[in-house]
Amino acid sequence: MPNIRRELRPDGICLLWFDRAHSPANVFDPDTLRELDEHVRAIAADRATIGVVILSAKEKVFHAGADLHTPAGLKEDELLRFIELGQEVFNRLEALRVPKVAAIHGACVGGGYEMALACDYRVASPDHATRIGLPEVTLGLVPAWGGSTRLPRVAGMPCALDVILGGKMLPAKQALRCGLIDEIAPREHLLAAACRAIRRNVPRRRAWLRWPPLNGLIGRVMTPFVRRQVMQRTRGNYPAALRAIQIVTASPWSSLAASLRREREAELELACSEVCRHLISIFFLQEHAKKPAPGEAKPMARAAVIGAGVMGAGIAQWLSAHGLRVLLRDVDPARVAAGMARIRKLFGERRVFSEIEARDGMDRISPVATDVPLGGVDIVIEAAVEKMALKTQLFARLDEQTQGRDIILATNTSALSIAQIANATQDPGRVVGIHFFNPVHKMQLVEIVAAPQTRPEIVQRAVRFAQQIGKLPVVVKDSPGFLVNRILLPYLIEAGLLFEAGARVADVDEAMLDFGMPMGPLRLIDEVGVDIAADVAATLAEKFSDRLRVPELLAKLIADGALGRKSGRGFYVHARGGKTTANEATNRFRSGNAAAELSRADLQRRLALLLVNEAARCVEEGIASGPADVDFAMVMGTGFAPFRGGPLRFAESSGLNNVVNDLTRLAATRPQYAPCELLRRLAAKGKGFYET
Repeated sequence: MPNIRRELRPDGICLLWFDRAHSPANVFDPDTLRELDEHVRAIAADRATIGVVILSAKEKVFHAGADLHTPAGLKEDELLRFIELGQEVFNRLEALRVPKVAAIHGACVGGGYEMALACDYRVASPDHATRIGLPEVTLGLVPAWGGSTRLPRVAGMPCALDVILGGKMLPAKQALRCGLIDEIAPREHLLAAACRAIRRNVPRRRAWLRWPPLNGLIGRVMTPFVRRQVMQRTRGNYPAALRAIQIVTASPWSSLAASLRREREAELELACSEVCRHLISIFFLQEHAKKPAPGEAKPMARAAVIGAGVMGAGIAQWLSAHGLRVLLRDVDPARVAAGMARIRKLFGERRVFSEIEARDGMDRISPVATDVPLGGVDIVIEAAVEKMALKTQLFARLDEQTQGRDIILATNTSALSIAQIANATQDPGRVVGIHFFNPVHKMQLVEIVAAPQTRPEIVQRAVRFAQQIGKLPVVVKDSPGFLVNRILLPYLIEAGLLFEAGARVADVDEAMLDFGMPMGPLRLIDEVGVDIAADVAATLAEKFSDRLRVPELLAKLIADGALGRKSGRGFYVHARGGKTTANEATNRFRSGNAAAELSRADLQRRLALLLVNEAARCVEEGIASGPADVDFAMVMGTGFAPFRGGPLRFAESSGLNNVVNDLTRLAATRPQYAPCELLRRLAAKGKGFYET
């Protein structure tokens, strides 16, 4: 069959090999489920079979679960049948009279892990590619092929709630500790370990994890606490998490049929929601960003990072962790030493590296405090101080050191002109912006900034480089603030102006937390640094002086030494352990009380509309290739409420006429709210961003 191969060994053990044709991953669509069903029925009828091992022939994927394109194209009754089909096939697999073992190497997630849960035993490889879990809640869904029902019975209630609500995908060692799998074996011994489990008729699982009264009691005790946690974290914006709590905690007291019915009902309701559609659209954009562009590009092996500060050290650590040899250079030996200490700390703190991996990662980095030859590297990434004079001087020197070679010269600037930096070199066509976001090890997005002089093949190589090191690239035009900061800064500026005009810190930030942002704008200014935010804001305000004005408040805070978290105070007082309270001392810097009476709903609408307006301007000016890239960059680069799908999806959901009317009303007194021409035009034609 095209997706699953059945093989009966002489010893009576049946191997089911998943190997989807013309695809790097195994996924379930209706045809593949029916194919699995045929195999299961054949095994049930064959008395010679003494056990079943499920394996994957793919290099890095055991099974990725349901093909998410399938539900999108189904009507409600067809979707119900798809869910029922998966449940029926896995029930039939579970009911086989012989032991079933899932031999897991690579990603085993969603429906793939639900299939593994229908087996009696799970053995996994310790490879980095092996990740196990149920991420459905992060897509606005619940595990509905038995995952919400079986996981509490296999691993216990606390683990089931933690994994399902967090949408976690765990490495093998952690999965073993949590009870998601039963054994770890090297990839080359995986099949042998699975066959041993069958011959000993699979050892009994820990009985207490499967005891319904205990699981049920734990569920009842945990439910109110878990609900409170979820509501605090999501503010009710992600209904899938609340539905998952209901199903998982009821599972121990329910029959299999009753619990599966709850899964189906929840899945049908959630799959038709706007939240789910938006989350899945973001997922597809992520997958698209990972997909290599057409054409061959040799992987890079050696890089030079110029500047050993916070960003330079973070970039060097990330490159080394992904197998590149890195030359870390700075003019100051003390800064190089501090950078290496920071890298050592990153390798030690992240808990994803063994001692050997951390040691090897450090060994791949060569720190230097003098000029050294750069001819042997594939790419140079400059991460020095954000001063144009310094960068142009640096690039002129880097150009001399790498002349005549096909080496990319990249700058990590977050706002300065790539074209101006490129003009300092003899070959501006090989200069590109590669803007990493801080902290490098947490932020997935990278902006690839193409100046007018940058050659297309250099842009393509930079995109492939970002993909090679596990980042999600978006190509943007060289323009003040590029894309993410261009949209974000007017929003941060307006938050400062609203505070300056009398709005309370808590009201401004809580309004946007309710909207779905991961952090309020004033808290974000503190995290970035008041001085840095003011500097970038000044750069943008100079370019867009007709509608942007930097709050005087920022200069007053800087003069007062209130630089945000790094100085211990800004809009907030930052205590040890991450505890924060509003800094009441900043109230003396206010210049009025016009915003004091604005409700949180008013504050939220104003700030959200500014994000929408600036995002629309970026589409209008061609800063990115289209609305999807703008929405994707804002979700991945700022955490813009993923369930809203990005600022432009949010605008369409709100109604473009309503957006334009609200902006026009606010623009009567605040010119920064004047709706851009593209918004006006689309609203007048009754169209949306994604229809054009």
